[in-house]
Amino acid sequence: MILSVDFKKLFKSFGFGFSGIKAIFKEEHAFKIMFLVAILVIIAMFYFNLPLTQKAVLFIMIFLVLILELINSVIEEVLDFVCPEFNEKVKVIKDMLAGMVLLASLGAAVIGLLIFLPYF
Repeated sequence: MILSVDFKKLFKSFGFGFSGIKAIFKEEHAFKIMFLVAILVIIAMFYFNLPLTQKAVLFIMIFLVLILELINSVIEEVLDFVCPEFNEKVKVIKDMLAGMVLLASLGAAVIGLLIFLPYF
């Protein structure tokens, strides 16, 4: 059969994914704040009954920021594991990762303002 799905493996994979999401909530304060902001934006987009395209753009930005924060956290964890003592190169890498998340967050904020300001 060409399309064969092992649902046991699939559900196990989803379990690993949910464990990772649970871990990020447990370990990362910044992720919790970003998630709270995302929930508020989602509530606002339905409260103001935004057009579908604006909702889509906001959802893309929400997931972009959350995924980048997750990537940032994972790479920081790996760097801390590999190099537990202070290292200037590791610091630069971590700063660049933080800059990546900051740029995405600022972009999301600008898009959010452009979409929501007409409603105020």
